[in-house]
Parts: sequence; C-alpha cells; structure tokens
Amino acid sequence: MVPFRSLSAVSLEHYHHYSFLKSSLLMLLLLIRGPFVLLSFHPIFSIRFINNMETTNHTNAPEFFLLGLTDDPELQPLIFYLFLSIYLVTILGNLIIILAVITDSHLHTPMYFFLSNLSFTDICISTTIIPKILLNIQEQNKSIAYIACLTQTCFVLVFAGFENCLLAAMAYDRYVAICHPLRYTVIMNPHLCGLLILLSLFLSILDALLHSLMVLQLSFCKDLEIPHFFCELAQVLKLACSDTLINNILTYFMASILGGIPLSGIIFSYTKIVSTILRMPSAGGKCKAFSTCGSHLSVVSLFYGTGFGVYISSSVTDSRRKLAVASMMYIVLPQMVNPFIYSLRNRDVKRALKKLTRRKLSLR
Repeated sequence: MVPFRSLSAVSLEHYHHYSFLKSSLLMLLLLIRGPFVLLSFHPIFSIRFINNMETTNHTNAPEFFLLGLTDDPELQPLIFYLFLSIYLVTILGNLIIILAVITDSHLHTPMYFFLSNLSFTDICISTTIIPKILLNIQEQNKSIAYIACLTQTCFVLVFAGFENCLLAAMAYDRYVAICHPLRYTVIMNPHLCGLLILLSLFLSILDALLHSLMVLQLSFCKDLEIPHFFCELAQVLKLACSDTLINNILTYFMASILGGIPLSGIIFSYTKIVSTILRMPSAGGKCKAFSTCGSHLSVVSLFYGTGFGVYISSSVTDSRRKLAVASMMYIVLPQMVNPFIYSLRNRDVKRALKKLTRRKLSLR
C-alpha cells in the first residue's frame, strides 16, 4: 500500500479548508495553554509534525468509507427507515422534554436544568451521525470526505464527553437534594449550575481538540474502510500508516480522566445517597427518595452499560456487523430512549407534558 500524507493528499480545492481547520485547532489549543499543548511541541512531536507537512504529487482528496451494518442492497431501505425513525423519535422526544422544562415554572430547578441540557446534547449527537447515514444510503455511496470524517469525530467526542459530565453533575444534584436537603437551594444555586455546564463543555471541547490535532498529524493509506456507520476515533486510528502510539496513549489517558472521574463521582454520590436513604425512619420517605433517583439511575445504567458493551465486544470479536450493532446500541439508542425514561418514570415531567398537551389543544 502506498501511503499519502494527510495534508499533501488533499486536493487543491480542499487545501484551504484543511489549513483553516488546522490553524483553528492550533490557535484554540494555544489559548487553552493545557499541558498537552506543551507536550505537542516536544522535539519528538515536532519532527513528526514536520514530516507530515512534506508535499508530494498526490492530488486526490482522501476519502473514508463507512461500511455500515450490511452490504445487502435489499436491506438498505429497511435500514434507512430504521435510522430515520430513530432520528425522528429522538428529535421529537428530546424537544418535548426541553419545551416542557421551559414552559413549566415548576421544572425551573437545577435537576431539570441539567435534564434539558442532556436532551439538547442527545439531539446534537444524533444530528452529528444519523443524517450522514441517511444521505449515504439514499445516494448509495458509503464515502465520507477526510475533513467531514474528522469533523464528525470531533463533534461526537464533544457531545459524548459533555453528556458524560452532565450525568455526573446530575448525580451530584441528587446527592445534595437527598443528603443535604436544607442546604439544597444554597448549594445548587444558578451560578454553580452554570459553572458546571461551562466546565463540562470546556473539558469536552478540550478533549476533542486534542484528539483532532493529533489525528491531523497522521498519514493514511489507501484502504480507508471504517467498519461502522460513523467515524469513530478508534477506527480512524487503526487506518493510519504512521505511528499511532502517542494517539493511543492520549486516548486512554483522556478516557480515564473524562470517563473515570465522572463515573467515580456518580458512584460516590449514590453511595452517599443509599446510605442516607437507609437511615430514613419512614418507608414512605425511602420510596420518595428512591423515586427521585430512578430516572437518572436508568439513564446512567444505559449510558455506561452500552459503553462497556461496545468495549467488551470490540475486544472479543472481529465481526464487522457485531461491532457496528454494538456501536449503534451505544451512540444512537440511548439518545432515543432517554426522553421516555424521564417522561414515564418522573411524575413532574408527566404533569408538565400533560399541561403542554392541554395548552396545545386549547390553542386549536
């Protein structure tokens, strides 16, 4: 296989887009001034960066190919309508949750503030992935441009990391509400809630920019087939011809930080919550406390359960179809199911949805 460089292989009409993207990433990372920015300018990384800037005579823009769930043309219409249905249900369900939180004054609390942000994030994740799937099936074309693939990878990392941090913030909210109910309004004030959202978004963007900058320095070969329906970072790294040791180290390190710390916070919060609930004297108080956590626990279990399922399946099987199905379970289905979990298990949300429905009917 003949390797070609990620910059030099881009055609003339894509050159300016590529240069703008790389310049933007570098400027943002320099402004952040994180330790990884300094690390990226270590002599070893600098040599690697300069080597990837060498020009060659290639003029064709590199394209990745998303193999998807199956190659059977008879199943393509079924897959198209499946993803279209999932996308429409996801958008509609999460929009209804957002509207219910906005329109009902009883839901203007920190818990539902985080829930509306979670619904918005679910919409963004689905919009980043599913429209491209539908377009490829409709046009019978599995290709995705290099810049488009890298952009999709970046946005998936941003929104997945943001959702991970949001779930930790929601767990902390439940911990304060149950373990420190008298101080709840003082601790969970609007300033802290806004700060948690901004911090979560900042860390997610930082993680995505670091990975994107490192991928920009890689060289890729000609057989750029991704055994998924979207550009997943791990699969993109497997297609590189150049050394990906630093990329893999960065992936595992950032996953342990952005995945391990929020998960540890969730486990700590619920350990304290369970301990507090078990000390409550009345059975009614215990049931009420558990009911306020039921929806969040279900969403957390779905998010991390499918995530661990993808990791385990990728370790024990090489089947392309099984890996694609596992990834769909992780990146598509939770975003569709989350609104149903909160609307069916939460009395406040159900009451707000009934009010919203009656208001719509009265307008007619």
